[in-house]
Amino acid sequence: MQRLYDFLRRHPTGVDTFWAVVLFGMSGMSEVSFDGSPDHHGSLPAGLAVSAVLCVVVALRRRFPEPMLLVAVVTGLAQLVLDVETTVADFAMLVITYTVAAIGARWSSRLALAVSLCAAAAAQIRWPQEQASFAGQVAIAVFQTVPFALAWVLGDSMRTRRAYFAQLEERAARLEKEREAQAKVAVAAERARIARELHDVVAHNVSVMVVQADGANYVMDTAPDQAKKALETISSTGRQALAEMRRLLGVLRTGEHQETGEYVPQPDVEQIDDLVEQCRSSGLPVDFKVEGTPRPLPSGVELTAYRIVQEALTNTRKHGGPNAGASVRLVYFDDGLGLLVEDDGKGAPHELYEEGGADGRGHGLIGMRERVGMVGGTLDAGPRPGGGFRISALLPLKPAH
Repeated sequence: MQRLYDFLRRHPTGVDTFWAVVLFGMSGMSEVSFDGSPDHHGSLPAGLAVSAVLCVVVALRRRFPEPMLLVAVVTGLAQLVLDVETTVADFAMLVITYTVAAIGARWSSRLALAVSLCAAAAAQIRWPQEQASFAGQVAIAVFQTVPFALAWVLGDSMRTRRAYFAQLEERAARLEKEREAQAKVAVAAERARIARELHDVVAHNVSVMVVQADGANYVMDTAPDQAKKALETISSTGRQALAEMRRLLGVLRTGEHQETGEYVPQPDVEQIDDLVEQCRSSGLPVDFKVEGTPRPLPSGVELTAYRIVQEALTNTRKHGGPNAGASVRLVYFDDGLGLLVEDDGKGAPHELYEEGGADGRGHGLIGMRERVGMVGGTLDAGPRPGGGFRISALLPLKPAH
């Protein structure tokens, strides 16, 4: 049964042609009486011609709705002129009215409604019922108009329903595209975040390892104890870098089983002291002070503060020169956290920092600005008067709306 229904849906013109043939047969039988004479006013050929044209309208109504409406209107006018009374084939008027109201252009729908409302009255005037009074004839005309009006209303309702479902489908497709776009944006943002994290981890820890390795190589023969201490620093720094990289790359392993080892938690403000000690052990003098009353901060603010200090000290080590020193100030305000990182080294051109570091491929100050912007803070960076470089940041405790 379903296969038959699908076949009929795929061949609408064939279905309409079948019903047109049935309608023409019924109309032909009603055209002729049992004695072979016409069963109504008008000649038999004219009646058959009108019926044939109206049946063609039924057969082609869905393929050419607007032209078939015009053909039906012209045929109806021809009926009035040729005095061919209404027959079974005039059922095509109802069918084409419904069709154009459902799938035709708006002008054809309005034309069909106007013609439908006038057709019954015109037929009653052209072929009045002699036995009926004037009121009776009006009642007959109104009664015959009701099916045409109902056909138009039904077709227009079908049009509205199709438009509604089409709008729902369009909205669903649009929402699906928006979800895909949002997912792509989220993926891009996550990749950018991971890239920043990896930059901070690699740039800082690898630079410490390089400095310690150079120092160990320099004092290997003259001071074995210092070389051993440098190698221990390299080992611990490398393990820390691997642990942080494992944590960052672990978020990309969706669908895979997580390793049993615990990942290192996100760095916070308290770990800045360890970061400073690490820099001191690598040969960079750092003056670290905390002002105000330390208190718990949002995780995003703590991570941003740690990464800013880490990036600033890494840049000092890279560009400050052999005798450079740095200072780090953390200031707890009532509504935020202030950061001030300065060095007295020779530094590097400001443009080099903006491009992302000495190799031009990192994030540099651009990454800092992105981090600060994510928490709604402000960042000021540039050369100090008299030499060196200064980075100042203010991180609010509540994100800006």
